[in-house]
Amino acid sequence: MEDQATLTGAMDVLEARGVTRRGFMKLCAGVAAAAGLSQVAIPRVAEAIEKSVIGATSGDLYPAIWIEGASCTGCTESFAQIETPDVASVVLDIISLNYSETLSAAAGHSVEEAKEQTIAAGNYILIYEGAVLEGWGGHALRASTVSGETSITGCEALIEAATNANAVVAVGSCAVNGGWMAAAPNPSKALGVQQFLQKEGIGTPVINIPGCPVNPEWVMSVLVDVVLMEDPSLIELNGYNEPAALFDQTIHDNCERRGHFENGEFVYQFGSEEEKLGYCLYPLGCRGPQTKSLCGVTLWNNRRSWCVQAGSPCIGCCEADPFNPGDNWVEVNTPFYSRFRDLNIGDLKFQPEPVAWVVTGIVALALVIHGFGMKATGRMDGGADFEPIRKWDKDHPEKSIGVYANPEEGGPVVTPELIKKNTHRAPKADDEVVADYEEE
Repeated sequence: MEDQATLTGAMDVLEARGVTRRGFMKLCAGVAAAAGLSQVAIPRVAEAIEKSVIGATSGDLYPAIWIEGASCTGCTESFAQIETPDVASVVLDIISLNYSETLSAAAGHSVEEAKEQTIAAGNYILIYEGAVLEGWGGHALRASTVSGETSITGCEALIEAATNANAVVAVGSCAVNGGWMAAAPNPSKALGVQQFLQKEGIGTPVINIPGCPVNPEWVMSVLVDVVLMEDPSLIELNGYNEPAALFDQTIHDNCERRGHFENGEFVYQFGSEEEKLGYCLYPLGCRGPQTKSLCGVTLWNNRRSWCVQAGSPCIGCCEADPFNPGDNWVEVNTPFYSRFRDLNIGDLKFQPEPVAWVVTGIVALALVIHGFGMKATGRMDGGADFEPIRKWDKDHPEKSIGVYANPEEGGPVVTPELIKKNTHRAPKADDEVVADYEEE
């Protein structure tokens, strides 16, 4: 199958563009790994890529538009840094990137015209980076039109591009739910692409790939999946519309420091001997147990390292609820190097630990006051008064729970045998026991 997938006209196309057969197969291996597939699937990935687009005639590549919303362009920069194999070159041979504010060689009227023509033709994929801003009637963000003489709001630009698209890939946490743009007080009313399109009644499928910035391997994997399957609805997504293969395991599940966590070996201070030994960073605020992504498997910077391996706790930048801008990774996880997130009451922010100490102090003070009250009322001298019979038993003698010497007056059932068993003194006579009880 490997020969059938690679020894065809597709390889002529790739080699003409400087991509070797070995490099192509390494790309297919990377795509399979990023998608959570085994090495057995590599020839199938290669064959599918070849059949879908690489061997296609000129002009028949899958069109794509990359639009910037409210972003720092970090996700574009991350995607552009892919190295070996030359994934960026191969992706540009798989898709026809007809528009990108950052990557397009053209500018002004020509590039805006290319976007307009692609949208009019349909059958393309929209890659959206950054948050959607609804603030001030959508005027918090504006975009140019073809003529360049007028502009439209960022919301209108997204609606225009998403309506005819086969799928929208929201790259980065800002695009998923507003990210740090949506952190309180969120004056621009930032939100994610999926929530915005749903509010506008646009049913184009949305695939969310969180991260700040997004991992380029994940984007690559999803783009290839969309191109290969042609029908984006066939991609398996979780409840957050994220690729299930990439975001259904926590960072903690695959962390290289997991063994230290299990052994109770932790770093409590940077620069300590425990940090030097590579112990678990959980006490320093690592959000790995609650953050779902494959950072520790896919790695970053051409699979060289990742945050925890570099010595930093995970700050949970892949946490993003697409339907709750307030549940963004910044607001949920800051302060980053503290074990607990801040609690908010209005504009007041505080950590739960001081609250716990205050509550503990109040409880302790209440117990002390209660003790003084018990002493003042004399209830601590000799203990509480003895109750000869329970009220229930007295009111319901036929259903009595306890056993009493007198069913109406109560009193314990005391026998000489029981007294002898529990004391070293000789048992009293029955009449003496009754007399002592009446005296009490």
